[in-house]
Amino acid sequence: MKESDMSLRTSKIQIKIPSCCDDAVLVKNLYLSIDPFILGLMKNQELDSASFTLDSMNKSAFALMKVDLLKNKFGFDEAFNYKEEQDYNAALKRYFPDGIDIYFDNVGGKMLEAVLNNMRLNGRVALCGMISQYNSLEQPEGVHNLINAIVKWVRMEGFFTSDHYHLYPKFLEMVVLLIKEEKITYVEDIAEGIGSALGALFSLYSGRNVGKLLVVVARE
Repeated sequence: MKESDMSLRTSKIQIKIPSCCDDAVLVKNLYLSIDPFILGLMKNQELDSASFTLDSMNKSAFALMKVDLLKNKFGFDEAFNYKEEQDYNAALKRYFPDGIDIYFDNVGGKMLEAVLNNMRLNGRVALCGMISQYNSLEQPEGVHNLINAIVKWVRMEGFFTSDHYHLYPKFLEMVVLLIKEEKITYVEDIAEGIGSALGALFSLYSGRNVGKLLVVVARE
């Protein structure tokens, strides 16, 4: 799919608050969050054939930028471009010679298999996403080495953010302080205006964004 294959449609609606609702609140969207999960929603709308491509030169440039960002801004000891690795298992052994204690999984598929091969005893895997499978047009890939979870006493558990909304006030109190103290660093990739939403979506799935992708619908 190319960006030119998509179009933005607009329409006007009228909002009338019923007279019996004196305590009604009118909500205005200021930002849109562009996330990989959107592709799953698109598939539900019979867009299963959607796929996004970008030429290899742009892919390589953005990948190098992201590796540099992870190491020099976010402070990770190591980072690598998974698209340039022919053997994930070998790559993980190279970067984690002593094995992996904790893995936060947003990828699934072959990367999760490689991680399970390199887990240490009593390791833990938090299952949050399976982005490698979101664009699968056929049967999703299975993980064929779950025996590692048994022989290494690995605990794997899935979760949804919505399971923990009741903790949000406490989280906000903690994280705002850490951001002010610059102990948590983040990068935002911001597109201006609702008209840029399609371009932002294409940017996400073609690997062009750097940081959390947002569309500013209105500034106030």
